Amino acid sequence: MKEYFQEVPQIKYEGAQSKNPFAFKFYDKDKIVLGKTMQEHLPFALAWWHAMCAEGVDMFGRGTADKSFGQKPATMEHARAKVDAGFEFMQKLGIKYFCWHDVDLVPEAQDINQTNAMLDEISDYILGKMKDTDIKCLWGTANMFSNPRFMNGAGSSNSLDVYCFACAQIKKALDITVKLGGKGYVFWGGREGYETLLNTDVAFELENIATLMKMAVDYGRGIGFEGDFYIEPKPKEPMKHQYDFDAATAIGFLKAHNLDKDFKLNIEANHATLAGHTFEHELRISAINNMLGSIDANQGDLLLGWDTDEFPWDVYQTTMCMLEVIQAGGLSGGFNFDAKTRRPSYTHKDMFHAFILGMDAFALGLLNAEKIIKDGRLQQFVKQRYSSFDSPLGQRVLSHNATLEELSLRACQMKQPELPSSGSQESLQALVNQILFS
Repeated sequence: MKEYFQEVPQIKYEGAQSKNPFAFKFYDKDKIVLGKTMQEHLPFALAWWHAMCAEGVDMFGRGTADKSFGQKPATMEHARAKVDAGFEFMQKLGIKYFCWHDVDLVPEAQDINQTNAMLDEISDYILGKMKDTDIKCLWGTANMFSNPRFMNGAGSSNSLDVYCFACAQIKKALDITVKLGGKGYVFWGGREGYETLLNTDVAFELENIATLMKMAVDYGRGIGFEGDFYIEPKPKEPMKHQYDFDAATAIGFLKAHNLDKDFKLNIEANHATLAGHTFEHELRISAINNMLGSIDANQGDLLLGWDTDEFPWDVYQTTMCMLEVIQAGGLSGGFNFDAKTRRPSYTHKDMFHAFILGMDAFALGLLNAEKIIKDGRLQQFVKQRYSSFDSPLGQRVLSHNATLEELSLRACQMKQPELPSSGSQESLQALVNQILFS
């Protein structure tokens, strides 16, 4: 079997003092943190579309990275070579999961029946690789945004024929997800939105999107899919107004259409930024609605106004992320590196350096979250801040037994309430720094 990354050794944990660029400095998979190993807390996944496909193309220039893996692109030989290279890559990094779009795995033919036949062939090949390793499928999905037919969306399309093609792609992607034992199935509505209301029936489109998702759930459950369906929120790009703007919007949509029993959210850090939120905000909103499912582990650049999909290195962000994940009880999914190396970082070695960076950044976030939780002062402050509701009247409010009249009477008797207790934001930020760096 050809070795694609001969110049890269097996990546091992060597500790923070290591000078080896091909070693983990913080990700020690067997280290116990809050009762579980790091590997259990951090089920990392490779994103097929970036790791095995992305060549560094941007709007102003062609690709800089060679992802041919010695084969002619857009052939089944190339598809198999990507599988061979992908599994070697994951094994060298100790990554246990991967996720994919249909057209990441095989080139799309002019006839959907030919595409489906190629998907059957490549999924057989992947299944063989999975049986020889301990690598699993995290989730699958269908690319319903790249092909010109999806210019107006898939579920939101004004064309019935395009809507049927979307159904066909979802059906096949679900078939392959079940075949590979995937834990989830994702809907990212890349073009489910609109540019102008002058030509758009919003109510019509939202209803059709919900109908598409309901059909997908019915079909998936019918063929034995027991995992979660996910919506991945994003506010804009490529459409100006996307229907899954943020976590709160997506949750509202799911509940309005009775889809919340089968769906959770796949939250991406960079999408949170584009929506004007922090990563941890989107995680918290998902968690308090019992819909935190999986995570696209990346980060954006606040100086750029688009989805840059950078590998995560901001440890404050990964710390706040892991604090939310731990407090939510963990994920049903995993941490998928929907991230790509920068265009000038075009070598195979750069790919490994990027994954080492991301895995170490989340390992540091996990260790920091453990420190904050064990310290306890932050949680105690939050609890104390709401302590006025511990009173008998406060408990009546929380149990929904108070009336507007009795609360109004209390206000009239006191004439003027005292100011709420200080939020102490600056003190708490200093506390976090103390915990992290002392």
